[in-house]
Amino acid sequence: MSSTTEPLLRFAKTLAGHYSNWEQSQNNPKDFAHINIFFRPLAWEVLKAPGFYSEQSYDHDPWRPYRQGVHRLLPADGDSFIVENFGFSDAIRLAGAGQRPELLNNLKPNSLKPRCGCGMHFQEIEAGRYLGEVEPGKNCLVPRDGRMTYLVSEVDVNATDWISRDRGFDPETNEQRWGSEHGPLRFKRVAYLGDHLNEQWLRW
Repeated sequence: MSSTTEPLLRFAKTLAGHYSNWEQSQNNPKDFAHINIFFRPLAWEVLKAPGFYSEQSYDHDPWRPYRQGVHRLLPADGDSFIVENFGFSDAIRLAGAGQRPELLNNLKPNSLKPRCGCGMHFQEIEAGRYLGEVEPGKNCLVPRDGRMTYLVSEVDVNATDWISRDRGFDPETNEQRWGSEHGPLRFKRVAYLGDHLNEQWLRW
């Protein structure tokens, strides 16, 4: 494995998984719902690059995820990486693909549209631990309750844990409009989905 691809592959293997905040939701059910996150690798041919399908859903309603995305992985400088963000049509046809990957056969690459300003920039801050935040500029716009907001997203991920916090702010006043008022969501990886990832999957 070349020195340029090894760091990206290690990062990809760290992302690949099914994560659950079951413990957090059990300890504090009033403030935290039970949520599942899936970060499932895609076949290289979908993006002609290493990529993932992501899905977030409430545990009681797995077939109606509240967030879905397609992501392309790019190496940046040194120990930094970019996770690009794409939207797509017919999202309902992919709903549940976190648990049933055969549904990803319904993904049409020509329907992918970049979510401008919504890429996540990650840096390896210690061995196997990565911190990410949405790209600067307040350009990742998310409509919520009839208003446009800009997203501030933070992720702290390693081989066992995924800690994330998403908040939406008013573009004019910078006041927070939505997002957790009780701190970050704390997930544990309950399944690893990256056994098949190798340098050929990267194809850089």
